[in-house]
Amino acid sequence: MCYYLDGTVNLYMRPIEAITVTVDLEAMKIIHFQDRLVVPVPKAAGTDYRESKQNPPFGPELKGITVVQPDGPSFTIDGSRVRWANWDFHLTFDARVGPIVSLASIYDTEKQEFRRVMYRGFVSELFVPYMDLTEEWYYRTFFDAGEYGYGLCAVPLEPLRDCPANAVYMGAFVAAQNGMPIEMPNVFCIFERNAGDVMWRHTETMIPPDLITEVRPDMSLVVRMVSTVGNYDYINDWEFKQIGSIKVTVGLTGLLEVRGSKYTHKDQIDEEVYGTLLAENTLGAYHDHFITYHLDLDVDGESNSFVKSKLETVKVTDQTSPRKSYWKVVSETAKTESDAKIKLGPDSAELLVVNPNKRTNMGNFVGYRLIPGSVASPLMTNDDYPQIRAAFTEYNVWVTPYNKSEKWAGGVYTDQSRGDDTLATWTSRNRRIENKDIVLWYTLGFHHVPYQEDFPLMPTISTGFELRPANFFEYNPVLKVKGPNNVRWPNCSVSSSGLN
Repeated sequence: MCYYLDGTVNLYMRPIEAITVTVDLEAMKIIHFQDRLVVPVPKAAGTDYRESKQNPPFGPELKGITVVQPDGPSFTIDGSRVRWANWDFHLTFDARVGPIVSLASIYDTEKQEFRRVMYRGFVSELFVPYMDLTEEWYYRTFFDAGEYGYGLCAVPLEPLRDCPANAVYMGAFVAAQNGMPIEMPNVFCIFERNAGDVMWRHTETMIPPDLITEVRPDMSLVVRMVSTVGNYDYINDWEFKQIGSIKVTVGLTGLLEVRGSKYTHKDQIDEEVYGTLLAENTLGAYHDHFITYHLDLDVDGESNSFVKSKLETVKVTDQTSPRKSYWKVVSETAKTESDAKIKLGPDSAELLVVNPNKRTNMGNFVGYRLIPGSVASPLMTNDDYPQIRAAFTEYNVWVTPYNKSEKWAGGVYTDQSRGDDTLATWTSRNRRIENKDIVLWYTLGFHHVPYQEDFPLMPTISTGFELRPANFFEYNPVLKVKGPNNVRWPNCSVSSSGLN
């Protein structure tokens, strides 16, 4: 890929199209050069995103805001071990996938013990195929973890910009190509989040003359890493909540992959251009982002099962009620890997990992449920070569028995993969998964149709999923949680009318 600067640091908005260079990496020689046709290079004007290069008019300026913890953070870090509120987990860095969260356990105040939730969780692969079929574009189907190293692409986090003022930072070390260690500073930030959300509340108005109101603010702990893979920046959050949930979020920002074009107005286009005209001579290519997570859950122990509970409509035909219908829950425990392959869609379903050997006092299996975020499935055909290599995205949910060699959904050597060593090929053995040490694989995705607001730099768009307790506790685990202490400022007081 060739680009032209001259007047901007935003090289990705100034591609030099129709040039192909073939390099022999062993000999370090260019062995082929092709300049297929002449295409205008997009203009540099308006593409520089640096704050110092912006000209009036500017947007409205907000007043200062910060997060202050005068008593210090409520979490502790001991090596790779992090403890906060009722959570205890390990955080490590991997050159291929970035953050790995392991040995995540939550304290049960009723049982007075820590109970395991997840043995290990991490991003296993990111598949980003572009839909442009021109000669210089058709092969742009990237596997960001297996081909580039999602962790290797981690960038130092900017204090007060990437993370709030109360964040604590952690670095990492990786091995260079010569085997020597390289320090990567500030690849993680850890902070407590108080965004003004409500953890739980109720106002009781039915017991006059009293008005009873109980509210608990929602506090959580966030672990963040940013990986810049070429043009795209991925903001990765693992968020631990007091209710026992683990929320995983990925935000996409950075720069689009654009193609130079002869067109300066949409009305001129009379052919398939595989994208959106964003600016003069600039086409934003249609593409996808699929992020596959490896989630080795150990819900209250290693032996778990996967349960899919469908919500089915039942018609009332026997005149027992004036109602004509209701819905009920129909549950099915997956016996083998093929039973657990799921393409998420409009039909309602509850997806649970349960421990069939542990029950609550009410007789329910203890478990955790997967609450999906945005749902997207591949639109390429199964015989398309990139999709053969990325067959692990065909289903949103897979479940496999634990195997220490099955960590990378795209295969161990992804850059040489022909699709014969992927999550999809492993599951063809259709192994038994009931009441075993199992791994849940979840793929979230975006179909990205670029818009002009994504030019010259894309505002963050986010999605994710949640792992939430499902009959794991005997009752609301945060019923007795108290809110954080109020911060008292010198010479200030809080009244009903505001801050004085």
